[in-house]
Amino acid sequence: MLGHHYTHTFLETAVASVNAGCNLELSYGLKNNVFMHIPQALAMGNITLQMLRDRVRPLFYTRMRLGEFDPPAMNPYSALDLSVVQSPEHRNLSLEAAVKSFVLLKNIQGTLPLQARDLPNQRLAVVGPFADNPRVLFGDYAPVPEPQYIYTPRRGLELLGANISFAAGCSEPQCHWYSRAEVVRAAGAADVVVVCLGTGVDVETEAKDRSDLSLPGHQLQLLQDAVQ
Repeated sequence: MLGHHYTHTFLETAVASVNAGCNLELSYGLKNNVFMHIPQALAMGNITLQMLRDRVRPLFYTRMRLGEFDPPAMNPYSALDLSVVQSPEHRNLSLEAAVKSFVLLKNIQGTLPLQARDLPNQRLAVVGPFADNPRVLFGDYAPVPEPQYIYTPRRGLELLGANISFAAGCSEPQCHWYSRAEVVRAAGAADVVVVCLGTGVDVETEAKDRSDLSLPGHQLQLLQDAVQ
């Protein structure tokens, strides 16, 4: 509200928010936040104690239903660790979710799906800044990834026995520096070219928006070189 000039101070924001029914502020890690001004608003009579109780009640009711105040021994989730989270059953479910979430815009001449049995007889080029960089594969608000469970496009295709030539072209998604020669060399010698492009948190996150949908840096040139 302050950033959009609806209010001018955190105190005004606290008063307006509480009166409007807001009972939760996303301010983790911020020393100066809106809700710290609620006591002042209460002392000035801009909000009432009953109003605060009405706002807080559903928050604590939800937390109680979630078991946050139960002894750890009563919480079945407290015993879970990565051996459970990363169990074969859960990983297979994640794989199923990933497969079912793909969107195929075009499939000219039935190029996809690639058949695993045919891959050893084909030459594949995997190019682009997202082809073999585990760090850039996770978006905003993603959990901290476990490296042993990350499969980049290059790594995944190599596990299938494909004959891979790799060229990043750009070391990072911003793609300020681009090596055209290595991309052309890899793509020119291949039967199939897999181009891995995108943005990632280096380019856009919450509160770091872009004014257009263009590929960053030289990524479009990389794509055109691979196609040509």
